[in-house]
Amino acid sequence: MNVERRYVKSPIEFRAARKPGSPGTMRGYALKYDTLSQNLGGFVETVARGAVDKSLADGLDVLARYNHDDNMLLGRTASGTVRLASDDTGLAYEVDLPDTQVGRDLAVLAERGDVYQSSFAFYTITDSWSQTEQGFPLRSLDAVRLVDVAPVNTPAYLDTSSGLRSLAEARGLSFDEVRTAAEANRLADLMTAAPVADEERTADEPIEEAPQVDNHGLLVVRQRLMQLTLRRPS
Repeated sequence: MNVERRYVKSPIEFRAARKPGSPGTMRGYALKYDTLSQNLGGFVETVARGAVDKSLADGLDVLARYNHDDNMLLGRTASGTVRLASDDTGLAYEVDLPDTQVGRDLAVLAERGDVYQSSFAFYTITDSWSQTEQGFPLRSLDAVRLVDVAPVNTPAYLDTSSGLRSLAEARGLSFDEVRTAAEANRLADLMTAAPVADEERTADEPIEEAPQVDNHGLLVVRQRLMQLTLRRPS
């Protein structure tokens, strides 16, 4: 499993500490349920309600790190300096900022409104694929293992290859086929073809030499992908 990161455009609240030696407390949502992401490179994504329940029930030690940086630790659930709660909106987090250079700097930035968005890192436990009402590929994160929550400067979806690999597995395709479709913005074509079991695949044979494949829809999709690969701008 690869660590994935996702971002949420949700304001961070900052409360200055009333006692000396502590910069203050930050709170926000690391994720929101049932909210569509932006286009992640041919598909969109949503986090299902209950996706983090197992992580919370198991008492995982979830870190808070500024910009997901290992050198910018803000707190952790194991010590009680980070507190997580799942509600109707999503996964809320609260972190007591440390009296360190990073903590003090972040307190100033948050109080001024320069840092106001959040993120979370996770491993996918289970996911599922469907389509939006517009026929766009939709990945649902049904259960995830939390790694960290993070206030971030500039939200940006980093690596979506794990999502593409998941789709490839779900549809019985190779990763290269799915990646080619994503690059051509044609992932929706893959969603119209029924999944192919491993034993039905003929990976060693050229696609054009495999007309015996029962799944005609998949054959058409593969031929389209070949055409997309061969075409070059004039």
